[in-house]
Amino acid sequence: MMKNFTLIVLGLLCFTSAFAQSYNDELLQIAEAEMKSAFNLRTFTANANTGNYDVVYHRLDVTVNPAVQFISGSVTTNFIANEDMSSITFDLSNDLVVSSVIKNGNSIPFTQNSDDELVITFPTPQPEGTTGSVIINYSGVPPSDQESFVTSDHDGAPVLWTLSQPYGAKDWWPCKQDLIDKVDSIDVYITAPSAYVSVSNGLEQSQVINGANKTTHFHHGYPIPAYLIAIAVSNYSVFNQTAGTAPNTFPIINYYYPENTSVPGQVAVTLPIMDFYEQTFETYPFHLEKYGHAQCGFGGGMEHTTVSFMGSFGRQLIAHELGHQWFGDKITCGSWKDIWLNEGSATYMAAMVIEHMDGNDSFRNWKASTILNITSQPGGSVYLTDTDTLSVDRIFSSRLSYNKGAMVLHMLRFKLGDANYFQALRNYLADSDLAYAYAKTPDLQAHLETQSGMDLDEFFSDWVYKQGYPSYTIAVSNGPGQSIVTINQTQSHPSVSFFEMPVPIRFTGPGGQSFDVVLDNTFNGQQFTVAMPFIPVTAEVNPEWDIIAVNNNVTLDTETFNLLSAITLYPNPASEMLTVELSEEVILEKAIFYNTLGQKVLETGSETSLNISQLATGMHFVTLMTSEGSVQLKFVKE
Repeated sequence: MMKNFTLIVLGLLCFTSAFAQSYNDELLQIAEAEMKSAFNLRTFTANANTGNYDVVYHRLDVTVNPAVQFISGSVTTNFIANEDMSSITFDLSNDLVVSSVIKNGNSIPFTQNSDDELVITFPTPQPEGTTGSVIINYSGVPPSDQESFVTSDHDGAPVLWTLSQPYGAKDWWPCKQDLIDKVDSIDVYITAPSAYVSVSNGLEQSQVINGANKTTHFHHGYPIPAYLIAIAVSNYSVFNQTAGTAPNTFPIINYYYPENTSVPGQVAVTLPIMDFYEQTFETYPFHLEKYGHAQCGFGGGMEHTTVSFMGSFGRQLIAHELGHQWFGDKITCGSWKDIWLNEGSATYMAAMVIEHMDGNDSFRNWKASTILNITSQPGGSVYLTDTDTLSVDRIFSSRLSYNKGAMVLHMLRFKLGDANYFQALRNYLADSDLAYAYAKTPDLQAHLETQSGMDLDEFFSDWVYKQGYPSYTIAVSNGPGQSIVTINQTQSHPSVSFFEMPVPIRFTGPGGQSFDVVLDNTFNGQQFTVAMPFIPVTAEVNPEWDIIAVNNNVTLDTETFNLLSAITLYPNPASEMLTVELSEEVILEKAIFYNTLGQKVLETGSETSLNISQLATGMHFVTLMTSEGSVQLKFVKE
């Protein structure tokens, strides 16, 4: 009697819905915070007029009051001319007014134009390869609609913070705003009313009281892009921790609103997360300075180098922003098309914290909820198009740049294995051409391929550059000792004709026992013969949610296998002729012979009488390809 069992996975699974909703809500807050600074700047492109020089150093001297939306100060920029230069251009909002520019002690002419550019004209050309320096004095009310410079309040106290990713730095200081040029080092001097605590990148060097004001000096000695430079000012309380392993210990400095007395307890988890990341990847990249958090009034967080600005202090947010210090701050995406290198990596690192601290069940729940979010729409690629980069909400799409980027990294781990995957990432982080600089997607692919020896062109083409996901239809013919598994797939988006991927399947027996296999699926209709320790009664595709796939259908059919299991060979042993006996419903298409080393030694056609006289004596195997599938039998050649 035929038994036909069909299991359809429609994205409904027994995991705690509160977990999935909580995680996705928090991820949306992270994404929203990281794109807040320029949500409406949908036509911004990197300024081609700033490409003729490399920034070496910035000194920011700014005067602010967290109760007032205003900034004044000066920015000193040391640069190297990439070509003979008669002028230099900075990105700067027209809402900020430049009062003077000084070069070599002299005031020089400048203009501000409608493209948010400050164009400075040199009295004499700056020769290619030489170093120059300009001091820009400016002041004004930073535009509030982009939320890159915000004054607000908490519990009656004022607070100021900046958030410049991706295009907001120019709203509060004259800079070179691109993903090409990192500044080798910076000094930041923040003058504010002395009642308040100031925060910026790097290590605090000094505090100097001058009447009612206090100037706090920070120095950051690692390369940094403009969008990761930040300041915050409020009546912060400060909680200090010590992290790292001797001799690479360093402070973690937490700046938090004094009314939030629970923060010291919440940030305690930073230490074990830091330990986990250092053990998995490498020493914290900025261990010569600090790590820390500064509380701000947005949801989510922002990974400013050495000090993440935080809207709250949940474990996953702490894990995400800390993960960025390796992927995003040490190695920064080299274009906004490659933003998944930042956001996918930090999202997956936070998921690894779930795996490490909460166990596999919680990690599986994260993967399931993440895949359901990714597949809630049929299209969307991890890698951005040129048009995509003009939309800040597309750059920071939680579904694609964060969630799909993270699951693509998990699938690479699944495909390569833990040893190769993590060693490839350690090599990537240590690459002298990428460390404290910029990377693009091919740089990551190259390190994964070098470590694993695999060609990943097809994987990156399907999963990174193109769109969609597969749905699998799998037929299983079961019988004593083995199953024949036939895999077909459909694709949710026409950009991919077939997703090559190892497909995990879990078989369950009549006594509840389980058996897992991973089948490397490279074409539609591919058949696999799987040795089985029991006759399965159910089968499940992707049981641990290790690949992006939904709406999968598995059919178990014992009748087809019974037709194949009835095939016999005689005589056995045989010397010259071997006969295949089939039932009437089965048609032989081809026979392929192998020796005990697995080497193919003979292939015949559809005839059922097989001439084996040329084979060597001893044990052989023959795979019979039939109209009902394939089966492998063994015989002895005399």
